Amino acid sequence: MLFDSHSHMYSVKFDNDREEVFKRIKEAGVEYVLNAGADLETSMRAIECAHKYDMFYASVGCHPHDVKDLDEETLLLFKGLAKKPKVCAIGEIGLDYYYDHSPRDLQQHWFRRQIQLAHEVSMPIIIHDRDANDDTLKILKEEKAFELGVLMHCFSGSAELARQYIHLGAKISIAGPVTFKNAKKIIEVVETVPIEHLLVETDAPYLTPEPFRGKRNESAYVRYTAEKVAEIKKIPFEETARITCANAKSFFKIK
Repeated sequence: MLFDSHSHMYSVKFDNDREEVFKRIKEAGVEYVLNAGADLETSMRAIECAHKYDMFYASVGCHPHDVKDLDEETLLLFKGLAKKPKVCAIGEIGLDYYYDHSPRDLQQHWFRRQIQLAHEVSMPIIIHDRDANDDTLKILKEEKAFELGVLMHCFSGSAELARQYIHLGAKISIAGPVTFKNAKKIIEVVETVPIEHLLVETDAPYLTPEPFRGKRNESAYVRYTAEKVAEIKKIPFEETARITCANAKSFFKIK
């Protein structure tokens, strides 16, 4: 039993063969998929997908790339969406200093406001952090985000940073790059973090794992990430799948 803790399976990249892709998800033993919103439109698409298909759940929020277009009125709409059935987190939210598609001061402002929204609706948060480790951790601490539950999506930081997050009560989500040949850094993270604090994800249609790297990713491929985690941890795949699924269900409060 597998849980893809972060995907975008509502993407237009699946419009031509969505039903076939969803069939493969079930055949791969994936029973739960969290579709993460990245803006208002994709958050609504994630909810629509969750209402239509049993295996899907949704989160709502605005990705740091797009916060330049965010305003308080839209934030209020996110609050309404958060109350819909099968919505179980605010995200993905955070900071991205690699691309800087939105000015950094705006990224920080709307990161704080979305954490505050999560406090208002009592939901955990899904964090996007790219090249912004210090500011991300600083804001999470100042906004008391760890009281809500923090999931570090597609973690790419150091093992030492992972230890800091685990100490604060966060969960670490491992994506397809752990299967890459040059994955020394993330392998060290998996070695360091106890399995009880790990989740697995695809970030589909992005970050496709080996042996499909370079092709469109899909939630069925979370199996390859889980298999790699099992190999690194030296524990059976079935146990890895069971524990990471239980971790995700607990984090998202899914019974």
